[in-house]
Amino acid sequence: MTPEYYVLIIGYIFGFYMAWNIGANDVANSMASAVGAKAITIRQAIFIAGILNVVGAVFVGSHVTNTIRKGIVSTQVLADPHLALIGALSALLAAALWVSFATWKSLPVSTTHSIVGAMIGFGIVAGGFSVIQWGKLAAVVASWIISPVFSMFIAYVMFKIIVKMITSRSNPFFRALKLSPIFIGLAVFIVVLSFLFKTPLGKKLSIETPAALLYACMIAIFIGYAGKSLLGRFVHSDTENGTEEIFRRIQIGTSCYVALAQGANDVANAIGPLAVIYFLVKTGGVGAKVPVPIFLLLFGGVGISCGIAMAGHRVMHTIGTRITTLTNTRGFCVDFAAASTVLAASKLGLPVSTTHAAVGGVLGVGLAGGIEAVNFAVVFQIMIYWVLTVPAAAVTSMIIFKILQLIV
Repeated sequence: MTPEYYVLIIGYIFGFYMAWNIGANDVANSMASAVGAKAITIRQAIFIAGILNVVGAVFVGSHVTNTIRKGIVSTQVLADPHLALIGALSALLAAALWVSFATWKSLPVSTTHSIVGAMIGFGIVAGGFSVIQWGKLAAVVASWIISPVFSMFIAYVMFKIIVKMITSRSNPFFRALKLSPIFIGLAVFIVVLSFLFKTPLGKKLSIETPAALLYACMIAIFIGYAGKSLLGRFVHSDTENGTEEIFRRIQIGTSCYVALAQGANDVANAIGPLAVIYFLVKTGGVGAKVPVPIFLLLFGGVGISCGIAMAGHRVMHTIGTRITTLTNTRGFCVDFAAASTVLAASKLGLPVSTTHAAVGGVLGVGLAGGIEAVNFAVVFQIMIYWVLTVPAAAVTSMIIFKILQLIV
């Protein structure tokens, strides 16, 4: 075999390792609140998220990827195929090592920001500081504040509404059942719009905003009343805490959507650099965008699933139980807030992280129960790791790049 094919084999190893880490760390975005609220067990969460991530990666994931994630590094650094090959390898391994370290510490970090930081490190070494789009990097830094604060506010308000309209009333079960079409409909409305605007498949369908709003409204109304009918049939007032049982069913649905979207969107963090390596070896060069073969999407989806199965419980435990105590009503608010924040921010062109939004949602429902209900020591520890993500991945990428330059 030629040296390039050895590099490609190494690329597959690094790509799988990155996908594994995405599964291990990011599964908490979709399943932590459901596990923390005891809507499902950790074993069920791992099984459901594993399947949905593969499905999302293969059938909803993008078949075209940007060679440079988020456009923060100029594509001129890819002009030299040799440098581009080493850079893509460095970025993959550096990002994976940081996410792996954070997972070992049981702390949630953004895998997207990890790969962005790693690409910045490669870009600075290969092309100097001038190739970095500092304005776009500033927008990423701003998202450390925007994502959790938006989500915290939405979760806080939604939980207060549920308390006022349902749980504080004399017959909360019948109030919950009566109002269930509204809460199911709201969740479905956000899910449908998120699917149409946030997933690669949805963007490919190119449905205009007015039409998307109409479709989402119609589907939300239909599923809202169909859901109420099913809840009335399967959940009874004599069930222990029937109100929480109603929201448990709704929450499982929202968690499943987030897992599907995670596979669709986050697989690019592992497969994007691998696709660059693949096409550099196969064709000798790459453009601003490269096609992603279906087998690479499947490869990434399987890697994510393996990470979920083997280490997903660590970060799930942190978000689901260590920040505040979650119930099904609170868990529903967390999922709704996270999905709403990511959808709204993406439509406004703001770079946000689902990880940050999920943590912000948990913080919001915790604060709704009083400041003493939140473990701020864990929250501050998580925030420190968020701030460290980009520089840590960048420095690690620089070091790996220099080592690989000497070897390859």
